[in-house]
Amino acid sequence: MSSIQKKTDVILIGAGVMSATLGSLLKELAPEWEIKVFEKLANAGEESSNEWNNAGTGHAALCELNYTSEKADGSIDISKAVNINEQFQLSRQFWSFLVNSNLIRNPQDFIKSIPHMSLVIGEQDVSFLNRRFKALSNVPLFRGMEFSDDPEKLKEWIPLIMEGRTSSEPIAATKIDSGTDVNFGALTRMLFDHLQSKNVEIKYKHSIKNIKRTSDGSWEVKVHNLESGKIEYHTAKFIFIGGGGGSLPLLQRTGIPESKHIGGFPVSGLFMVCNNPKVVEQHHAKVYGKAKLGAPPMSVPHLDTRYIGNKKALLFGPFAGFSPKFLKTGSNLDLICSVKPNNLFTMLAAGVKEMALTKYLIQQVMLSNEKRLEELREFIPNAKIEDWEIVIAGQRVQVIKDTEAGKGTLQFGTEVVSAADGSVAALLGASPGASTAVNVMLEVLERCFPQHMKEWEPKIKEMIPSYGVSLAENPELFQEIHDSTTQTLGLGEKEPIHG
Repeated sequence: MSSIQKKTDVILIGAGVMSATLGSLLKELAPEWEIKVFEKLANAGEESSNEWNNAGTGHAALCELNYTSEKADGSIDISKAVNINEQFQLSRQFWSFLVNSNLIRNPQDFIKSIPHMSLVIGEQDVSFLNRRFKALSNVPLFRGMEFSDDPEKLKEWIPLIMEGRTSSEPIAATKIDSGTDVNFGALTRMLFDHLQSKNVEIKYKHSIKNIKRTSDGSWEVKVHNLESGKIEYHTAKFIFIGGGGGSLPLLQRTGIPESKHIGGFPVSGLFMVCNNPKVVEQHHAKVYGKAKLGAPPMSVPHLDTRYIGNKKALLFGPFAGFSPKFLKTGSNLDLICSVKPNNLFTMLAAGVKEMALTKYLIQQVMLSNEKRLEELREFIPNAKIEDWEIVIAGQRVQVIKDTEAGKGTLQFGTEVVSAADGSVAALLGASPGASTAVNVMLEVLERCFPQHMKEWEPKIKEMIPSYGVSLAENPELFQEIHDSTTQTLGLGEKEPIHG
């Protein structure tokens, strides 16, 4: 088995949407830099970014109730919702720049306009939704949101959900037409096609075996060519680890102090998919409900219109599950191998604190198809089992770390971990993930290349006009950018619902 040694400027590990986004940004900001990408699988966007492995929601907090919380005085804290919406606007701007520059084409192949709705049942939740609606309506980013607790109006909005509903409990929904369905797999593949055209070397079927520091401060990556069996050694001044659930073990191999006292807890997901055209045509929205008591935020039930391969489908879920794998294509030893002496007590503390989550996951794993159908019927009372099939979605690794809230705190979000000198960065965590990829990668640039940010800023503002500006506080700028990106991405068209 022979070995090869090569030098480059930047190494991106993992051919998902995060690496694709960072590579695309860097190619605009520093076109002379040499970039190499290593991916274990045969193609781009096959794991977490794949269209079947995520919800395909353009997360902008338009419908996700877990991004707004109720304070002790009954008022609604919308700060997280505003923040996530702002982040999604950055993604829209960057995608629009790529389309306008002819760097990617046919945006309708990865993004479509879909109303986003929140649906609640019961007097208490209807009151919460109404207060949430009023709080968000004061923010320009949520302009156009409607609220209704009138069953007749809801029949117009969501006929499939309202048909056959016999309960006398109060029911209410909010609707906003500016929501999106995003095929992150298609977007990832487009971005990697673009990067290849810019002479970025993308090595598929190459698995990372080790990452270590060299005497001159660079990083050496040991790579196994899965086809030839050869071992290659590549060195770079900067490494980004964007391997989805596989990022944590790779980060641990760097040995940087920032990688200590961090653990990961894998959660798998299942969706029920409807391919009966008669049923699919009766629904055109992403409708998010409320997580049940004891359920984690990523398990919020939702009924989604999806476009996968330009075919319309309905997905309901997710149903949580447990697998010790950190990736769908991972190993059953992933979880146990991630436990190190430096994070053992962090992991044990999380195990004690998260007994309710463990119990919930066990219950979810034990669910029969009949029980899943019962949950589906809370959304679609007339649902028939023969119209639906089960699809296994992606693995997500929730970050566990020591915080002010205590040792072994489970984090529900997306996190960047970087070395103090900015020479290596890794992306960990889950939702809102891909939707906020541009914001997250800008954070990577700010942390890892502070010496270049001043010279890069004019180009960043050309690509992302609102960079460094709060759109929530600048309604005119928001409206201008929103109208422009809506036109560029072809998001203005509405599709009728066939009740």
